[in-house]
Amino acid sequence: MEDHRNQDHTDFMKETIKQRPLNRRKLVRRTLLTAAMAVIFGMVACLTFLLLEPIISNRLYPEEEPEIVEFPEETEEDEILPEDMIADDSQMQPEPTEPPALEDEQIAQVLSEMKLGVEDYLSLFGGIREVAQEVRRSIVTVVGVTSDVGWLDNEYESEGAVSGVIVADNGIELLVLADISSIEDAESLEVVFHDGEVYQASLMKQDHNTGLAVISITKSAMKGSTLEMAVTASLGTSSSSLAGVPVIALGRPMGTEGSLCYGNITSTGNTIRLPDSSYKFMTTDIYGSSSASGVLINLRGQVVGIIDMSYNSADMKNLVSAVGISDLKRVVQSLSNDKDIAYFGVYGVDVTEAANQELGVPFGAYITEIDMDSPAMNAGIQSGDVITMLDETEIGTYQELVNVLLSQEPEKTVSISLMRQGPEGYTEMEATAVLGLK
Repeated sequence: MEDHRNQDHTDFMKETIKQRPLNRRKLVRRTLLTAAMAVIFGMVACLTFLLLEPIISNRLYPEEEPEIVEFPEETEEDEILPEDMIADDSQMQPEPTEPPALEDEQIAQVLSEMKLGVEDYLSLFGGIREVAQEVRRSIVTVVGVTSDVGWLDNEYESEGAVSGVIVADNGIELLVLADISSIEDAESLEVVFHDGEVYQASLMKQDHNTGLAVISITKSAMKGSTLEMAVTASLGTSSSSLAGVPVIALGRPMGTEGSLCYGNITSTGNTIRLPDSSYKFMTTDIYGSSSASGVLINLRGQVVGIIDMSYNSADMKNLVSAVGISDLKRVVQSLSNDKDIAYFGVYGVDVTEAANQELGVPFGAYITEIDMDSPAMNAGIQSGDVITMLDETEIGTYQELVNVLLSQEPEKTVSISLMRQGPEGYTEMEATAVLGLK
């Protein structure tokens, strides 16, 4: 009996608890449901982040907007006479109201007593050199880099370089003006500053009329020492007659980086006529490279011209020439503000007093030529027409027409008032044009 009880006890201890059989189908269903919910939750989280991230970032870290670049309009009072460009106002003594009259013999005697030695010569050129050295901080080298494959299938990089000048600081970027016609096909741009530092640059806008472009360098990517060294150039005036004024050519006037030349402006009477623009062309007696680039500055350190050798005649191809800065300021301002320049497609001149009085030509922008298939041609404008109004702005000269076009936007429809000569004299007409993009 006792053995039987022990056996029952032993049998009880050998019993095991069996787990419920696994429902694989249900497990798979739950796994798929969990995964689907995770995917949906992730998508909702991503969408929410994408929608809210710009708002949160703008509130926590407001994005800086570049400052608008503006160059003051030149007036007759702002024009600097040639003698003012040579002498410092602080060194100029006020003229007496009644200067004493000197006889020729007295003048000759005073001049004979003035003896200038080598030290005076060195001092004079030392002062000129100091002006050039200060402006050199604003001069940079723009390098265009292009990758290519040689005849042995070896890859290499070719480089072209031109000189540029720092014209503005919009708070976020330094803006450099340069003629990039010779490197406009480059794959990338680099800018070498006066301290030797090299930075990647981006093309902001280019004027295909002149080849000039504004190139931007992000300030946050630049060293503090470079930012402290680099300064914005002072833009002078070229609207007055500068013939005979001493100038310094900086940049690459000899075709090599950092070259420097002294000379004089020999003429300013020529005009470069381009579509919707005209520029003063200045020549010098500085013998340089036919591929020269850079700037002309006066002895006050102000930029008066951008070197451009493409308009030189065959007999003066090595004499450094430049486009006057005054006529370029409006274009440079548009390029510096990343603004597209509207295209109309006309060439013109001012109507002179003689033409108005003797020939009866009304004052306005006299059209001498029109580009084929241009907005002007499509609007019916003809050579010999005189444009007197564009939209609500009266046009008295060709330069006024150029200035108004620079303030317009591409693709804009403008109304035009013009005078056209007929059998019975000039007749007023109206036209409309859709401006294009240069």
